[in-house]
Amino acid sequence: MTNNDLNLSGICIVRTDAEIECNEIDAWFTSRGADLVLLPGDVSEHELCSAVANASLILMCYTTISSVVIQSANQLKGIVKYGVGIDAIDIVAATKRGVPVVNVPEYAEQTVAEGAFCLMLALVKKLLPVHRAMQQDGWIDPASQWLGSDIHCKCVAIVGAGRIGRAFARMAGAGFGARVIAYDPNVSSAELQSLDIEKIDDLHVLLEQADIVSMHTVLNDSTRAIIGRKEFAAMRRRPVLINVSRGALIDESALIEALNNKQISAAGLDVFTDEPLNRTSHALSCLYECDNVILSPHLTFFTHEAMQRLTTDTLARCEEVLRGESVLIRSKDPRLLAQHGMLNVKS
Repeated sequence: MTNNDLNLSGICIVRTDAEIECNEIDAWFTSRGADLVLLPGDVSEHELCSAVANASLILMCYTTISSVVIQSANQLKGIVKYGVGIDAIDIVAATKRGVPVVNVPEYAEQTVAEGAFCLMLALVKKLLPVHRAMQQDGWIDPASQWLGSDIHCKCVAIVGAGRIGRAFARMAGAGFGARVIAYDPNVSSAELQSLDIEKIDDLHVLLEQADIVSMHTVLNDSTRAIIGRKEFAAMRRRPVLINVSRGALIDESALIEALNNKQISAAGLDVFTDEPLNRTSHALSCLYECDNVILSPHLTFFTHEAMQRLTTDTLARCEEVLRGESVLIRSKDPRLLAQHGMLNVKS
């Protein structure tokens, strides 16, 4: 995986989101003598500032790494996101401090696409209500309430045609014979056409045609709440909605209304604006009672194979930071690529 000659004795390493098991990563640091500090995802900014005061490296997944935290870390050499999304990191503040930020963007592209497809299949085939009825009654006869749908010849719309979106599109198109359309202002029609994906330039036009809508775009200022009341109103075919990307892509109060108003037929959600969910005080707690909603606890990335890839790439980036070598940026995110020329990074 990495070289074994790196001595980290006396070096402070902080890993947040300790609820996520990363045993191999943690063992790599401790076996080399590092002072590894594990913090929960809900650590306060004050506690985090104290913990990183002497840290050479911060590993994070969801915890906010603010400018205040970065300013508190006087010996910080790098911030490694063991995952993809970098919205929780103040990259501008890190760059000003000369601290490179890197993520691991390629470990779960196929994995997350499979997770989205699994949610879609379960919903269109009504697997959950059928399973519950079988558990309760032992057997059920064909009736309209159990009537599922085919994916073949349906219109599958993806919002965001990056790596994960394209993998999902391939499964739906080449795999199941669906018509696949996509909305992504950053990808050309010719590029999508080469992948048997039809580009739709107007989001509302895309949504009007969709039997299934799957979210695969990054979260930024232009995509936050990209699916809201107007967009739900445009969904004339009452599609199944899948979101395995970022919760804040969807106006979640509008989502509840769309489910109640039957503007969409079902929803499969692996991500939420406010995580974790709970049954009592969360704004989306009513979704626990919906037969046409599948809730997943942000786990579509979590497979044996993906976690091994994540471990390998994460440790490679950590070693580059700690050795003072150029840090490899595999992401195409302009916020990370902007570090070129200012910090010791490469692509």
